[in-house]
Amino acid sequence: MPTDSQLERWREKTYKPAVAKSPEREAAFQTPSGIPIDPLYGGGEGLPGEWPYTRGIRPSMYRGRHWTMRQYAGFSSAAETNARFRYLLEQGQTGLSTAFDLPTQMGYDPGHPLAEGETGKVGVPIPTLADFERLLEGIPLDRVSTSMTINSTAPILLAMYVALARRQGVPKEKIEGTVQNDLLKEFASRGTYRFPVKPSMRLVVDTIAWANEHAPSFNPISISGYHMREAGCTAVQELAFTLGHGAAYVRAAVERGLDVDRFGGRLSFFFNAHNHLFEEVAKFRAARRLWAKIMREQFGAKNPASWQLRFHTQTAGSMLTSQQPENNVVRVTIQALAAILGGTQSLHTNSKDEALSLPTEAAVRTALRTQQILAAESGVTETVDPLGGAPFVEALTDELEARAVELMKQVDAQGGPVAAIETGFIQREIHRSALAWQRDVESAKRKIVGVNCYTIEEKEPPAIFKPDPKAVEEVKRSLDRVRRTRDARRVADGLDRLEGAARDERTNLLDPILECVEAYASVGEMCDRLERVFGRYRAPSVL
Repeated sequence: MPTDSQLERWREKTYKPAVAKSPEREAAFQTPSGIPIDPLYGGGEGLPGEWPYTRGIRPSMYRGRHWTMRQYAGFSSAAETNARFRYLLEQGQTGLSTAFDLPTQMGYDPGHPLAEGETGKVGVPIPTLADFERLLEGIPLDRVSTSMTINSTAPILLAMYVALARRQGVPKEKIEGTVQNDLLKEFASRGTYRFPVKPSMRLVVDTIAWANEHAPSFNPISISGYHMREAGCTAVQELAFTLGHGAAYVRAAVERGLDVDRFGGRLSFFFNAHNHLFEEVAKFRAARRLWAKIMREQFGAKNPASWQLRFHTQTAGSMLTSQQPENNVVRVTIQALAAILGGTQSLHTNSKDEALSLPTEAAVRTALRTQQILAAESGVTETVDPLGGAPFVEALTDELEARAVELMKQVDAQGGPVAAIETGFIQREIHRSALAWQRDVESAKRKIVGVNCYTIEEKEPPAIFKPDPKAVEEVKRSLDRVRRTRDARRVADGLDRLEGAARDERTNLLDPILECVEAYASVGEMCDRLERVFGRYRAPSVL
């Protein structure tokens, strides 16, 4: 616990310089009764903005500025998704977050047999740069931060973003955003993989290296525990597996010859926010502390930016219920509050109807308003680490870290995260936790309001979003038009160079991918060429 003199030193040396530009805002921090609110209260380990960052990575946290408010969106066509993006920006959203359909995520074009029935179903189809241009039409890339949930094809979608920025006259050095680009969690839980583990790791490191050199304001990876938590893992497993995967990526990049202090500050993370308010707050605090130790002690990072765990949070889709969906507004509020109290840098709040369909415009507005109300009306942003020093939260933080470290040792005993995925160890651990949760719900040992307690007979089905059924055919026609009008020789030459580069492990694949993208080669064409060299991943049995 900091002493009074340490608190005063922090205030004078660290906090005041961080808020020097907003004295009027500082003077406004008081309760409705007029009681002044200090930026920090005693209790808890360390100080905000200082090692080991348990209490936050910025001295002022939300007193300086709020988190980025994102709402995930992706519909059957680029034009439809663009309309939702524009609507959300008008409603006060401060960052875009893009959902791609499964064929785009796995590298198949509309019309491919494996894309049938899936094109445009859970996100937007983006087979070529032409679709990407429609997706972000009228949205200046020098004034918005864009997150893209994309993994196997992350280098291709990053190349599209760079190509579009070039067309807008925005230097690639100025673009801001994130590609998820986390293949290990795909193998562990989510399943939108295309290539085997080794070449997938190469693509991840290629993206980190290229962005480090050419797009230094862009996050080339978002190491994700979210999907493993959605698959059923516990908070301890989410911590251990996510940070273990992060360490594996850092190790691979360092072995490639990259300087940990050049790329470490651009690594980002993505966590789930579940229903247990206090465990989730403690999880986020433990994650920051544990990552700081990993980067400094395991990898010798010296730059404080490399020690700081920056993360996006999404509320738990798996906790939404189709029964009494209006109750989901309350669940999402609790989850969002946990993320804010835990110190997230970016937040997506799920819409109440997402257990039934893609969200309606009204539901997504309510989800965004949830963040805005918490920021403007609740008071949780007015002091740094509001729960720091609370005995329950501090004890949970310590215990979560200790249990995560023990589980990480078990993974290391398997040969590390990559080996543990290849043998199915991590997958089995997640499946066991998911099964235990399901049994507890079915036996009503774990109460889920509206599902196994406080149930009602619902007579009227709720209104749901219905995508345009004609949009998929238009996507296919658009792809045909692109193929007829593009320079076929330029495309063929670009694809040949990409395949050749893939055969040379010393070559970074981002430049040949960018060349193909700008020639309007399709995602499927590029991935087919890469598959010729890399092969296709086959998941191990985990039974």
